[in-house]
This record gives sequence, structure tokens and C-alpha cells, in this order.
Amino acid sequence: MKLTMNDLIQNFEEANGAAFVGVRIKMDGFEDEEVIINGEKNFETKLEYYKNTYDQNLNHKFAKGISISGFTYGCSYSDIQSDLL
Repeated sequence: MKLTMNDLIQNFEEANGAAFVGVRIKMDGFEDEEVIINGEKNFETKLEYYKNTYDQNLNHKFAKGISISGFTYGCSYSDIQSDLL
């Protein structure tokens, strides 16, 4: 299933009450993907950042070869880890 910006937005909306949102980033030239974990106080600001920086297909608008490859939310880092790694 191909993830889209609408899916990412839905993930943030569903995260209401969760402590963290995790986003997995794929970058050309790197063997492993990167996981970014955002705390609940930053949800609104980070979602706006992602909407301004990534296109509908979750490709970075300004840096070729960078894309969002997964995301989830949870109440602990281990919740995020079990879903994204």
C-alpha cells in the first residue's frame, strides 16, 4: 500500500491522546532508514512542517531522494519502535 500525505494527516489526527508520533524517513545513499519521534506538544507544528516540506506522495519537495516511508503513534518510544523498526 502506497502511503500519502492524507494518510500522514490522518495518523496525526488519530494520535490525539498519544504521547508521540514517529515518522520513518528514507534517504538515498543511506542503508538504514531514520526514525524521528515527535512529542505531543509539537504535533501541530510538525504536521504543518511535513505538509510544507513533503508532497502528496511523501517525497521531499526540496531534496531529491528523501521520502517518508512510514509513520505511527504511541504512548512510548517502544510503541513507536515496534511499529516502525
